[in-house]
Amino acid sequence: MLLGVVLAVHLSMNGNVGAVLNNARVGNALFWCIGALGAVLIGLTGWHSTALEPLKDVHPVLLTAGLLGACLVFAIAWLIPQVGAGAVMITLIAGQVLGGLMMSHFGWLGSPVQPISLTKLAGVAVMIAGVALATYGK
Repeated sequence: MLLGVVLAVHLSMNGNVGAVLNNARVGNALFWCIGALGAVLIGLTGWHSTALEPLKDVHPVLLTAGLLGACLVFAIAWLIPQVGAGAVMITLIAGQVLGGLMMSHFGWLGSPVQPISLTKLAGVAVMIAGVALATYGK
């Protein structure tokens, strides 16, 4: 749960930078440049001479995750000043739960297969109702 709080703060900070700059695209680019520097520093703490040897075994499509992340963070950073952090975060969580259930059901990207059950579908229905209440409720 702490990571969820950190994610909400982190994405809201990025959205605020884009709003202050009056340019969410430039704010997102700045975010990723600073993030890349941090990622390199973190990577160097575990570096050894053979660290990249298994890279040849990584499917090239998996390497597009960085681009996917940049697009995702840009969209979130753009949306937060438009509709608010609460609405963005709660719908983001709902999407994550739905995506996670599908990934587990089909075993996509190495996820252990966990079939969707009626209980899980009921939980999703309650979650979607909660998203609607939390986002549109007065």
